[in-house]
Amino acid sequence: MSAAPQPATQNSIIEPISADMEAVNTVIRRQLHSEVPLVNQIAEYIISAGGKRIRPVLVLLVANAFGYRGSHHHDLAAVVEFIHTATLLHDDVVDESSMRRGRETANAMFGNAASVLVGDFVYSRAFQIMVAVGNMRVMQILADATNVIAEGEVLQLLNMHDPDVTEERYLQVIRSKTAKLFEAAAQLGALIAGASETEIDAAAEYGRSVGTAFQLIDDVLDYSGNADDIGKNVGDDLREGKPTLPLIYLMQHGTDEQRHLVRACIQNGDEQHFDEILSAIINSGALDYTKRQAENAAKRAADAIAALGNSKFKDSLLQLCAFAVDRNH
Repeated sequence: MSAAPQPATQNSIIEPISADMEAVNTVIRRQLHSEVPLVNQIAEYIISAGGKRIRPVLVLLVANAFGYRGSHHHDLAAVVEFIHTATLLHDDVVDESSMRRGRETANAMFGNAASVLVGDFVYSRAFQIMVAVGNMRVMQILADATNVIAEGEVLQLLNMHDPDVTEERYLQVIRSKTAKLFEAAAQLGALIAGASETEIDAAAEYGRSVGTAFQLIDDVLDYSGNADDIGKNVGDDLREGKPTLPLIYLMQHGTDEQRHLVRACIQNGDEQHFDEILSAIINSGALDYTKRQAENAAKRAADAIAALGNSKFKDSLLQLCAFAVDRNH
């Protein structure tokens, strides 16, 4: 296996594809243009907020790692970012979130109705670009992914305020809501590069596993991060009554008193007891357990691309595995 340079940073990961990322940004800005001023205003607000853009990075790195030399990877990278952006617009309305990426959410700025409708515009624009690529397998992967993501959103909704959510039920939400788009992004990169079915499957496993690692660390950071670093309010998951893995672990391994408190907080979306819950989470080893699960997922991702030929792009994919678990935002 090619050794990944250390330490893993976002800049070092994207360095080999910096020109591709510029091309993707050009596609994003061009394709988000609308004759409706409010669409442009909200779209520009969302895009200018930045973000890690990990999903388009996956498309580009995997395509390059398999030797792709065309330009469709720029379009497909924009598509996966659009799908992700649309889900964020809708998520923030559902979760009643007020802060993302260090500033007010679109729904806080422009209202729920505008955010939902512009989210629909971004979704539909993604499908317009996808159709223009003219590859039925591409459309199948993205259509399936979008449907699974929607199912994941509903599963998460059903889990809200439910203190009896199991680890397996929660991981099912992660696989559907978060990991599926990572999986699709990596699949697309391999597919358009002409990779074999075995290689496309390996890319899918890489994306699925690294996406799982990212979400699990997000769960850790919601209890241990700094609001300025993570770009949202610490404790949002508890406020929303969202039973993520640290809480599920505490429910399984905490004292009767702790379980009673967690159950009440999940049911009521209570953040008044955040400090007490955080202390219990730390002392129970819940954050350490969640991080170990993320590290296991990152290792599965690295193992999935072990057969991939050595290149600076593979190095970046391996760095991404390390970055997924060793980050503060």
